[in-house]
Amino acid sequence: MERRTIGAAALEVGAVGLGCMPMSWAYSGSRQRGDESLRTVHAALDRGATLLDTADMYGPFTNELLVGRVLKERRSEAFVSTKVGLLVGEQHIVANGRPGYVKRACDASLRRLQTDVIDLYQLHRADPEVPVEETWGAMAELVSAGKVRALGLCAVGARSGRRSGARLHDGTIRQLERVQQVFPVSAVEAELSVWSPEALEGLLPWCEARGVGFLGAMPLGNGFLTGTLTPGEGFEPDDVRARHPRFTAEMMAANQPIVVGLRRIAARHSAGGADVTPAQVALAWVLSRGRHVVPVPGTKRECWAAENAGAAGLRLTAEDLAEVAGLPSAQGSWD
Repeated sequence: MERRTIGAAALEVGAVGLGCMPMSWAYSGSRQRGDESLRTVHAALDRGATLLDTADMYGPFTNELLVGRVLKERRSEAFVSTKVGLLVGEQHIVANGRPGYVKRACDASLRRLQTDVIDLYQLHRADPEVPVEETWGAMAELVSAGKVRALGLCAVGARSGRRSGARLHDGTIRQLERVQQVFPVSAVEAELSVWSPEALEGLLPWCEARGVGFLGAMPLGNGFLTGTLTPGEGFEPDDVRARHPRFTAEMMAANQPIVVGLRRIAARHSAGGADVTPAQVALAWVLSRGRHVVPVPGTKRECWAAENAGAAGLRLTAEDLAEVAGLPSAQGSWD
């Protein structure tokens, strides 16, 4: 697989990563199976998808434990990204950015991941009660201690409560400007997909101008852009899409033209003998946004991990890109 670099430290990863969250958190609990998830991680590594993206809150904790079982065997082949800053309660999630907590959380993540160093340690969310510079300073000390190689920041993602006229990621850029004064940011993780392209305005250019890597979260639109979801089929109660405005039967039906367009492009490439899917087209579009961009599609199934990795070899033509640009905007709130 093509390799890409993250940040000024030039950390090398496969062009397509693997989001491990669905294996333990947020999606269809009845379909989460440990053995299959382990095979999925192995399949990704086999195909050069070296970036494994997890977090201590996924599960909580169980996702890091799962990834750690693979790292015990294949640490030298993997690039490990995990996150800190969010605590999961019975019915709520709270931020904790206190320096002492950050350092204890890192040690706990290292134990669960069965490794002595985390390649990319990301701040999941800033704690409103703690200046972000203090949290980031504690994370920087972990780099100095040799426990972490590089630091990253997850986008704020506050679609509601924005100031009038503000862009989606203005809050994240303000945070980035602050922490960059303390210690270099190597990567930013934020949603980027054909139906959620907001990062192209502001955030992606900010990263490119500063040599900061960009990890494209949810590049397949929570599964919608794969074309495998049926409007009205419904989701399990613990699945985040069961409460998402874009995943009502009405909105899924209204947004089908986006999937139809991806299928059309996939069919053109398949006519040449390849077996190209709408999901691969969606991932190739994210890859085309810049050499500093690495999509991180999440999955818990081996076959999807293999398919996603295959997108690294797909090159969209100018005609393809123009067709994607001409697709209708997604309908339905994303708040």
